[in-house]
Amino acid sequence: MSLLKYDLSGSFVGDHGLSSADLQAFEKEVLAASAEVLGPDIDQYASGEIPDAKQPLDSAFFEMPQRLLSEYAKDRDSSELGQILKTAKRIRESVDRVVVLGIGGSYMGARALMEACCHPYHNELSRADRGSRPRMYFEGNNVDNDATQGLLDLVNSAGEDWAIVVISKSGGTMETAVAFRQFLRNLTEQCGEDRLGEFVVPVTGKSGKLFELSEAIGCKEKFAVPDGVGGRFSILSPVGLVPAAILGIDVVRLLEGAAAMNEHFRTAKYTSNVVQQFVASNYLMYRQRECNLRLMSVWAKSLESVGLWYDQLMAESLGKHGLGATPLTVVNTRDLHSRAQQHQEGARDKFIVNVTTETWHRDALPVGSQPWDQDELNRLADRTLPDIMTAAIKGTNKAYADDNRPTADICLPKIDEYHLGQLFQMLMTATVVEGRLMEINPYGQPGVEAYKINMKAELGI
Repeated sequence: MSLLKYDLSGSFVGDHGLSSADLQAFEKEVLAASAEVLGPDIDQYASGEIPDAKQPLDSAFFEMPQRLLSEYAKDRDSSELGQILKTAKRIRESVDRVVVLGIGGSYMGARALMEACCHPYHNELSRADRGSRPRMYFEGNNVDNDATQGLLDLVNSAGEDWAIVVISKSGGTMETAVAFRQFLRNLTEQCGEDRLGEFVVPVTGKSGKLFELSEAIGCKEKFAVPDGVGGRFSILSPVGLVPAAILGIDVVRLLEGAAAMNEHFRTAKYTSNVVQQFVASNYLMYRQRECNLRLMSVWAKSLESVGLWYDQLMAESLGKHGLGATPLTVVNTRDLHSRAQQHQEGARDKFIVNVTTETWHRDALPVGSQPWDQDELNRLADRTLPDIMTAAIKGTNKAYADDNRPTADICLPKIDEYHLGQLFQMLMTATVVEGRLMEINPYGQPGVEAYKINMKAELGI
């Protein structure tokens, strides 16, 4: 099957970019960091003998796709993936709306998968046009009074059965816990306490507040956040797979794509290894060219939440100890009309990575002709939106190259589950390798914990 491509030729722009010699000279360091991720990180986690310098060590995400697939191949019904698919089918057939409650990595991956794989206006379509898949909404990621009540208004007034997927490893995260309490109260009024467990699917730890609450509610199914998998690395665990499967997304293909990327990372040579080339180019632009702003420029609206997911992955993993580039997602051509001026002529502190696709889901839509040609577009009547997008990508990259602004390109053969699985696994693995190069622990999030402590103090708890 096809593999996504990484082309960094746009970064070879004289003194402001990289050279092939830079990349070649950096090979030894990247291979050493990769070997550490493939060897000691995994071995130490498996043995439980983790040195203090590597605490926490949440490296289990790497082997997880193949583990889930292997267990599923041996026993489809009782395997974890089999149980996820069974529960997803039950929920899909039982309700018309699902509210996913979670924050950070507990919801961002599921949202990215929904936007990338489903119809752009999925929630607005009839059930028949949605393929009998439920509508899906995301809350518990903020404490916005009006947004929360707006969604409560919607589910209460719809007159249809709805369900909750609540995702939190401990159950102690304030935003998600408060939202769960509020939505649970409304769901209880609809279905009654006796049936509540049918309509709540928790994804949580094997102990903790949410686990205990789900036991008290009598939830029919519970799924575990795996040991050794941090929130921002959990998209290919039940955290991301349960909501995705409810939407009818092919989670098996998603995992197969991730497993294919793992195999590529293990076996491909440095010069053709997309993970290692991505790490090398990004890190060298940061270290040698002082590009402290890393732009993920996605050229499809459906990939915006993929970019936002990567923003969190990178910010929480590498933004520590006064180090780390700042991630930013832009969507083009939309944001060319708001940010391009700065990117083209602002400070030379940016490395732009484009994410494009070779194939669109829908047939190419032509500009078309009409009797009114004041816009002078009849000359383009036979050109299509993909034609215009391709011209915009090439034109923008040329403008950057002409001004010695470095770029690189991730190209997906298609925006589908298989290639998205590759992309997610590539970005997670690359982030860990880069952390090892920076000599910081890419796991854990000490900065996030401070606000939680202070917020609770303000609330008197």
